[in-house]
Amino acid sequence: MPDHIYKKIELTGSSTVGIQEAIENAISKAAQTIQDMRWFEVVETRGHISDGKVAHWQVTIKIGFSLSE
Repeated sequence: MPDHIYKKIELTGSSTVGIQEAIENAISKAAQTIQDMRWFEVVETRGHISDGKVAHWQVTIKIGFSLSE
Protein backbone atom coordinates (compact mmCIF):
# COMPACT_ATOMS: atom_id res chain seq x y z
CA MET A 1 0.00 0.00 0.00
CA PRO A 2 1.53 3.35 -0.99
CA ASP A 3 1.93 6.13 1.53
CA HIS A 4 -0.69 8.89 1.46
CA ILE A 5 -0.61 12.52 2.49
CA TYR A 6 -3.84 13.97 3.86
CA LYS A 7 -5.20 17.46 4.40
CA LYS A 8 -8.09 18.48 6.67
CA ILE A 9 -10.50 21.37 6.26
CA GLU A 10 -13.13 22.62 8.67
CA LEU A 11 -16.71 23.34 7.59
CA THR A 12 -20.00 24.11 9.33
CA GLY A 13 -23.19 22.70 7.85
CA SER A 14 -26.67 23.70 8.95
CA SER A 15 -30.15 22.21 8.73
CA THR A 16 -33.63 22.82 10.05
CA VAL A 17 -34.18 19.04 10.11
CA GLY A 18 -31.37 17.61 12.23
CA ILE A 19 -27.72 16.90 12.92
CA GLN A 20 -27.25 14.25 10.25
CA GLU A 21 -28.67 16.48 7.52
CA ALA A 22 -26.38 19.33 8.63
CA ILE A 23 -23.38 16.99 8.26
CA GLU A 24 -24.60 15.71 4.89
CA ASN A 25 -25.16 19.28 3.64
CA ALA A 26 -21.55 20.21 4.46
CA ILE A 27 -20.12 17.05 2.86
CA SER A 28 -22.31 17.40 -0.23
CA LYS A 29 -21.17 20.98 -0.79
CA ALA A 30 -17.52 20.08 -0.26
CA ALA A 31 -17.82 17.19 -2.74
CA GLN A 32 -18.52 19.71 -5.50
CA THR A 33 -14.91 20.92 -5.39
CA ILE A 34 -12.85 18.48 -3.30
CA GLN A 35 -11.77 15.07 -4.56
CA ASP A 36 -10.69 11.98 -2.64
CA MET A 37 -12.50 12.80 0.63
CA ARG A 38 -11.80 9.97 3.08
CA TRP A 39 -13.34 10.77 6.47
CA PHE A 40 -15.01 13.36 8.64
CA GLU A 41 -14.98 14.08 12.34
CA VAL A 42 -17.54 16.10 14.27
CA VAL A 43 -15.87 18.99 16.10
CA GLU A 44 -18.85 20.92 17.46
CA THR A 45 -22.63 20.69 17.54
CA ARG A 46 -24.79 23.68 18.31
CA GLY A 47 -28.15 25.11 17.37
CA HIS A 48 -30.23 28.21 17.02
CA ILE A 49 -33.29 28.60 19.26
CA SER A 50 -36.35 30.55 18.16
CA ASP A 51 -39.57 30.85 20.16
CA GLY A 52 -38.39 28.18 22.59
CA LYS A 53 -37.76 25.60 19.84
CA VAL A 54 -34.78 24.42 17.84
CA ALA A 55 -34.80 26.41 14.60
CA HIS A 56 -31.49 25.26 13.09
CA TRP A 57 -28.84 22.65 13.80
CA GLN A 58 -25.25 23.69 13.12
CA VAL A 59 -22.52 21.05 13.00
CA THR A 60 -18.85 21.84 12.52
CA ILE A 61 -16.87 19.01 10.95
CA LYS A 62 -13.33 18.40 9.76
CA ILE A 63 -13.09 16.59 6.43
CA GLY A 64 -9.95 14.66 5.57
CA PHE A 65 -8.93 14.11 1.98
CA SER A 66 -5.87 12.71 0.28
CA LEU A 67 -3.63 14.96 -1.77
CA SER A 68 -3.15 13.85 -5.35
CA GLU A 69 0.23 12.91 -6.74
